[in-house]
Formats: sequence, C-alpha cells, structure tokens
Amino acid sequence: MKTLIKKLGNLHFEFKKFLASKILGRKYLRSGKCKACGRCCKEIYVRHSNSIIKDEEEFERLKGLHFFYSYLEIVDKTETGLVFACTKVSPETGKCTAYTKRALICRLYPQEEVFMMGGHISDECGFSFTPIQSFEEVFEKTVRKNKTR
Repeated sequence: MKTLIKKLGNLHFEFKKFLASKILGRKYLRSGKCKACGRCCKEIYVRHSNSIIKDEEEFERLKGLHFFYSYLEIVDKTETGLVFACTKVSPETGKCTAYTKRALICRLYPQEEVFMMGGHISDECGFSFTPIQSFEEVFEKTVRKNKTR
C-alpha cells in the first residue's frame, strides 16, 4: 500500500510539472502556503503592463484605475523602480486588514514573474519555488541540442 501511495504521489508531481511547464509555460513550481507575516507587503515592486512602476506620475495615474494602487505608499525609489509598502498590513499583527477584498496580485503572490525578475522570497516565507527541470536536465538538453547542429 505504501508503494502505491508513493507511486501516486510521484504521478501527481509529474502531472503538476507537465501542467506548469507545457500548458502554463512555467519554469518553476510554487509550493507552500502563506504564513500571514506581512513581510512580502513591506518592500515590493509593482508591475503594470509588463514593466515595473518607475515614477510618481505613473503611480498617481494608476491610482485612478484600480483600488489596489490606493492601498500602496511609496517607501523608496531604486534603479529598478518605485518600492512600495501596503497600507493594509496591520503593524501589530502583520496581517492584511483587507484580506477578503484583497487584489488579485495579492491573491496570486508570489508569482514566478517577480521571482524571475530578480526578486526573492524571504527565508521565513511559507512559499518556495523549485525548478521544474534541474540544472543537470537543462544542461544535458542543451548539450544534446548543440551536438545535433
């Protein structure tokens, strides 16, 4: 029975890898769950129309487009763009005070795109990303591809 359960678990994992890579075009699997600590809401870059929000004028314009932007306050500006903190995070508990009405970006966090842009997830975060293909698999595939040329 344990062998069967293990085989089913492996089959489920392989199916998730197939779905993520072949259907959704992902390179990483996200696993884990939110610990509701609020760390991810304190120093964030926000992407709009395929680019990070870079200036205050753009941010002010976006505030009129969607309620989510009104939740944000600018805390820094870097070469990458504006850095935001969410005003809906309780300083006492670290939990979202607008949880039931939170924006889609919050519901989907963390997204692979942010991770791929150089963002990182805190070591204390309940989420993690695992490459769908290991470095060795990607390397072997590349070597085979180059040999056929």
